[in-house]
Amino acid sequence: MGAFDRIGAYFGFDEHDTDLRTELIAGVTTFLAMAYIIVVNPTILSQAILWDHEAGEFQSETTINGTVYGQGDVIQMLAVVTILASIAAILVMAFYANRPFGLAPGMGLNAFFTFTVVVILGVPWQLALAAVFVEGIIFIALTAVGARRYIIELFPEPVKFSVGAGIGVFLLFLGLQEIELVVPYDATLVTLGNVLESPVAALSLAGLVLTLLLYARGLRGSIIIGIVTTAVAGWALTLAGVVGPDVLTPEGSYDEVTNEGLGSMIASVQYDFTPLFWGFVDGLGMITDDPLVFALVVFTFFFVDFFDTAGTLIGVSQIGGFLDEQGDLPEIEKPLMADAVGTTFGAMIGTSTVTTFIESSAGLEEGGRTGFTALVVGGLFGLALLIVPLMQAIPQYATYLALVVVGIIMLQGVTDIDWQDPAWAISAGLTITIMPLTTSIANGLAAGIISYPLLKAAMGEQRDVSLGQWILAFAFIVYFVVYFAVEAGMVVF
Repeated sequence: MGAFDRIGAYFGFDEHDTDLRTELIAGVTTFLAMAYIIVVNPTILSQAILWDHEAGEFQSETTINGTVYGQGDVIQMLAVVTILASIAAILVMAFYANRPFGLAPGMGLNAFFTFTVVVILGVPWQLALAAVFVEGIIFIALTAVGARRYIIELFPEPVKFSVGAGIGVFLLFLGLQEIELVVPYDATLVTLGNVLESPVAALSLAGLVLTLLLYARGLRGSIIIGIVTTAVAGWALTLAGVVGPDVLTPEGSYDEVTNEGLGSMIASVQYDFTPLFWGFVDGLGMITDDPLVFALVVFTFFFVDFFDTAGTLIGVSQIGGFLDEQGDLPEIEKPLMADAVGTTFGAMIGTSTVTTFIESSAGLEEGGRTGFTALVVGGLFGLALLIVPLMQAIPQYATYLALVVVGIIMLQGVTDIDWQDPAWAISAGLTITIMPLTTSIANGLAAGIISYPLLKAAMGEQRDVSLGQWILAFAFIVYFVVYFAVEAGMVVF
């Protein structure tokens, strides 16, 4: 038996009706769709580290354990940490769960870490890392005993079957904004972008049309081709002088005056992330200073991450055809363990919560069905360590083309919903619409989970609602009361 045959036998290619080439393409597609996190996550988290609580503003440098680090050093350390945390979680997903999902520090969760916990609540970033670490330990324990699986299986069926479509609209809306085909507008909040005025919108529209046409023809790798072609076109137009620097290329990646860019950036990359680890250690020592505040921070991280991860996992699993007739993912505790391990390890080295990425659906759409797809994603993250600054060569608008395409595809999930049943129609409709409108998967889940038992009771069918579903709905209500109280300043840290 050859090496390729052994790989296929280990991951069960025949059982999942896939092959090595398909899994490779799927892995590359998922990586390209989520590679932006290597640049975006450090950009967001660096603001937490550079936030000066006394001055109430962001600084251009910070002191960690007596050493001064500039913003560039912090960002590069966080880029390395982002990659390492992703690899750790992906290895668990590939070899333990054997699922084709990519993981990395989550978008939204990193913003929650920075702007809500550190900036608004005034919690030191070191203590926030300690809270994420404790959250990860709790996740590992709950996953090991099956508690997370039990809670997720309590989700009402209409919520489970509508999560995929909800995430689809979320991805679609997010992607269209990033490629500037949907732009802010005071009167109606958003409106159609002008492709005659925006080079990003014009090029993105051309790339999107190309990608959709290739997909419609059934070409495997259409999403990769769309991303790469659009990125290359952006660089070609910049180098040809059609547009200026930083318009179609990432900011700071090309300087037409000094002719310096990625080459010089590669030579100065900061791989030593140990200052972030020691910051985490300092955070552990801060827990006893105010244990009540720490407990509340852990609770908020736990609640948001638990349901955000659950929603993403169910949504992408629906695209892969992994859900059973009840809308449950068999052996869901295995992929859940991957994000728990990734979160715990990531906090120790300096990043926020690690979660399954909705961009994994891009790889699923290309045919990825086993852990080998995830392994390819992890391998490419590993290669990215060698060229951390070079990852900035991929414009973010090009990668977001994948979100638009996949978002459209994920809308097919609405066909699994019984729209004639009011309890199904209302709870599913709320789940689907609240996600994009509040930019939160967890909020969409909350809307469906809270409304379902109330609707069933109003219809005289309360016997169809389990005690666990009532408790879950009540828990969400308590969470929102606490969250809004903090936001309104009724709870002061």
